[in-house]
Amino acid sequence: WVGRVAAVVQPSSPADVAAVVRWCAANDVAIVPQGGNTGLSGGATPDRSGRSIVMSVTKLNSIRAIDPVNNTITVDAGCTLQQVQEAAAQVGRYFPLSLAAEGTCTIGGNLATNAGGTGVLRFGNARDLCLGLEVVTASGEVWNGLRGLRKDNTGYDLKDLFVGSEGTLGVITGAVMKLFPQPAKVLCSIVSVPSISAAVASLQIAQQFAGQMLTGFELLSDGCVELVKRHTPDVRNPVASASPWYVLIELQLSEADRPEIMLELVERIIDAGLGTDAVVAESSRQVAQFWELRENISEAQAAFGPTIKHDVSVPISGLVAFVDPTLESCAAAFPDSQPVVFGHLGDGNLHFNFSPLSPDLSSEARMTFAQSLAGFNRIVHDAVRVLGGSISAEHGLGVLRRDEADQYRDPTATKLMLSIKLVLDPHGTMNPGKTLRERHLESGPSRPTPASFKQY
Repeated sequence: WVGRVAAVVQPSSPADVAAVVRWCAANDVAIVPQGGNTGLSGGATPDRSGRSIVMSVTKLNSIRAIDPVNNTITVDAGCTLQQVQEAAAQVGRYFPLSLAAEGTCTIGGNLATNAGGTGVLRFGNARDLCLGLEVVTASGEVWNGLRGLRKDNTGYDLKDLFVGSEGTLGVITGAVMKLFPQPAKVLCSIVSVPSISAAVASLQIAQQFAGQMLTGFELLSDGCVELVKRHTPDVRNPVASASPWYVLIELQLSEADRPEIMLELVERIIDAGLGTDAVVAESSRQVAQFWELRENISEAQAAFGPTIKHDVSVPISGLVAFVDPTLESCAAAFPDSQPVVFGHLGDGNLHFNFSPLSPDLSSEARMTFAQSLAGFNRIVHDAVRVLGGSISAEHGLGVLRRDEADQYRDPTATKLMLSIKLVLDPHGTMNPGKTLRERHLESGPSRPTPASFKQY
């Protein structure tokens, strides 16, 4: 995603953010908030007009307070996810949000996109981890909602308007996030399963047997594993024999929990005829290696060649009806492609991706593959809609899925979203063109055209 801007602004305090927003409001200048710039949907990228500014929050990077008794941490929006994880660990607490880009992505961006990651099964999305926000509104006012309360029924939950709004309603400058006790031990295993139905049935066994100890249940296709082995040095499949699918299981134990529980869980899955092979990590190093296999899939797919990606979610009970029939439809329509399917089976979110059969493509072949995007989208997203799913599970709409979401969304929901946008950002200066289609905004009250800028 690329664009042009008149300037990049790097405020170092909420007051600075407010001052910039007030200036932009007075001069009809659009603002594109940006955190670590790791988003995958173009939500933090300006358009090509050159008439907006990028507001980077990376200098707002202080840990404001940690309350280990209340199990909360108050942070600036520009703190990286890894910075928050490490600050929590220093006081014996655990911050469970985990993404492959955690060394670069920021808490503000995580909240603006309602990021998911690998721990949603147990801890929820970024929204579920957020107790309070500090936000600069489109008029340049600072709303201080930094309260570390689990219960607060004093009116509308304003923070939930801004979480997931992708900077279209205001600029998040600070947040109060939940913390948890540090796990005494983390266990991990990889189990070979012959089918999606076996994977879903294995999840049910894991949930029943391990309960709250179950923090991760990831799905990997054999194609994913082969891509990672091909493009990532020193990474191998720890399971002896190849399988159509694998599930990666993580348990987090307290001091009272028995470490044998992972082995017992794996045995239950195999005894039920669901797993064909398995390996249990014997050290923290092996746990990291198992997760490395999962987390390197996207980079390996990019190294292989052009990619077509989908970030979808369906009810877990609908995964069997979704995966195989949709793969068959895609294979019939695009026989020169191969699936790269992986994701968070425990919460129904799959990255339903495709690559060409060979990485050695001519320019013409690359163009042909890229032009198949709309066809893939229609097959995958129509199947998602039939099952009551979402075409954007954890990456946000940005501009990538904005127009498609408009087609699949209930028209009443679009009207409500538009009403909120027009009330909180009546002049349309906050991240214009993201989440909602411009034609909807143009149907509302008239708004000034951004002033022209000398490019520099």
